[in-house]
Amino acid sequence: MKTFINLFIATIFFLVLIVPLKAQDSPQDFLAAHNQARAAVGVEPLRWDESVAAYARNYANQRIGDCAMEHSNGPYGENIAGSSGSMSAVEAVNMWVNEQLDYDYDSNTCAQGKECGHYTQIVWRNSVRMGCAKVRCNNGGTFITCNYDPLGNFNGEWPY
Repeated sequence: MKTFINLFIATIFFLVLIVPLKAQDSPQDFLAAHNQARAAVGVEPLRWDESVAAYARNYANQRIGDCAMEHSNGPYGENIAGSSGSMSAVEAVNMWVNEQLDYDYDSNTCAQGKECGHYTQIVWRNSVRMGCAKVRCNNGGTFITCNYDPLGNFNGEWPY
């Protein structure tokens, strides 16, 4: 009986304390955060694509050793985020979406000295598939990448 109780307590501990740590890193979490921003501007939702996600996982795994904020320069649109500590998928996507504050749709420009390309990739109307990955780097930091197919952010074109 004592073994059963210890097992029960360990299971509860795992479910209550450990499982929620992954709660904001699922494909659904990445998708929901992206699609909320797309819905706000009338753009169709993205769908998760396992091939794009495999590309993201492969690249993220290459960053484990250094956590360098370097783009993969691959065939997809790409947003990357990093933190010296932990960062959830939702926090990364929200950081990118918050660039909307500096984006002027009428002129299709970003405020001087600001970055808006992450946001415009998220809402790029022709991007329909996505995949993301998150890794904990050897230095304790976090590296997150999201890739988009087809890629977006073409000069002179509006995102939506």
